[in-house]
Amino acid sequence: LAHTTPDPAPFLCPAVLDHFEPVSLSSLSDIVKHLRPTNCSSDSIPSRLLRDVFESVGASILLLINTSLSPGCIQAAFKHAVVQPLLKKKNLDPSILANFKPISQLPFLPKALERVLYAQLQSFLTMNGIHEKFQFGFKPMHSTEKALLRVFNDLLLAADSGSPAVLVLLDLTAAFDTVDHSILLSRLEQSAGIAGSALTWFRSYLTDRSFSVQLGAFSSAKAPLTCGVPQGSILGPILFLLYILPLGSILPKRNIPFHCYADDVQIYLPFNSNFNSLQQLMDCLTAIKSWLSQNVLNLNEV
Repeated sequence: LAHTTPDPAPFLCPAVLDHFEPVSLSSLSDIVKHLRPTNCSSDSIPSRLLRDVFESVGASILLLINTSLSPGCIQAAFKHAVVQPLLKKKNLDPSILANFKPISQLPFLPKALERVLYAQLQSFLTMNGIHEKFQFGFKPMHSTEKALLRVFNDLLLAADSGSPAVLVLLDLTAAFDTVDHSILLSRLEQSAGIAGSALTWFRSYLTDRSFSVQLGAFSSAKAPLTCGVPQGSILGPILFLLYILPLGSILPKRNIPFHCYADDVQIYLPFNSNFNSLQQLMDCLTAIKSWLSQNVLNLNEV
C-alpha cells in the first residue's frame, strides 16, 4: 500500500472489568454437566467419567478453577493443544497433505474454566454494549440466516429505488491463526475495558501456549504457539470479535453499509450516475486493507 490509515480511535468503554468472580460449586457442576464430553489425549481421565464422578471430586476442581480466577493465572497444562490431521473427505488421497485439515483439541478441564470466564465476560460486554452491532458471528440470537436476510433486504431496497448496487464480499485468510497477542491484549484493555487481574488472566492465557501434532500412536514434540486465538477453545471466537472491533468504525465514517459474520465482511453501496460512489468504495477498500495489514490480518484476494 502507498499509505497507511491510522487505527480508529479506541472504543470508549462505559465500564471496566477488573476481576473475575469466583464460581460456586453448584454453578461449576452445571457447567461441567452441560459441556460437550470431548476427549483429548492429555486428559487424565475421560470427560464422561469425570462428569459421572463430579460429586466426589467437584470440590477439588472448584479450588483449581477459582485459584486460576483470583490471581489471574492459568496452569501451563491448560495451555497445550493436541492437533490431529483429519481428511477433509473420506475419498481424498491421504498422501496429499493439502487434503487434511488440522483439528485442535484441548483438555476438558480448561474448557470448564473457559466457560466460567466466558459467562462473566459475555455478560459484561452485553451489559455495556461493547460489541459491533452489525457483527452476527458467535452472538446469541443471531444466525447466518438473519445476516443474509439483512444484506438481501438492503440490496432489494436499493434496486427498488432505481439505483444499481455493488456487493463486495471480503474473506480473511486463516484469520484466527494470525491474531497478534500483543495487539489483542491492547484491544482487550482499550476497546473492551478489561483491566486488573482480569487482564492479567488473559495475558497468562495467551502466553507460553504450545501444541503438538498427533497421528495415530505417534506424537510430535511440543512447539510454541506465539500467535492466534486458541482453536477449539470456548474463548477463541469472542476474543477474535474483540480483536476486530475497531474495523467497524472505518465503514460508517465513509457512509458505506456493511455486515459481518465472524471474519467474513460484506460491504455494499448503491451507485449514482456520476460514479462518485465507485471512488468512495475504492477508498473504503484501501482503508480496510491498510487496517488489516496493521493488525496482521490477511485479505484473501484470490
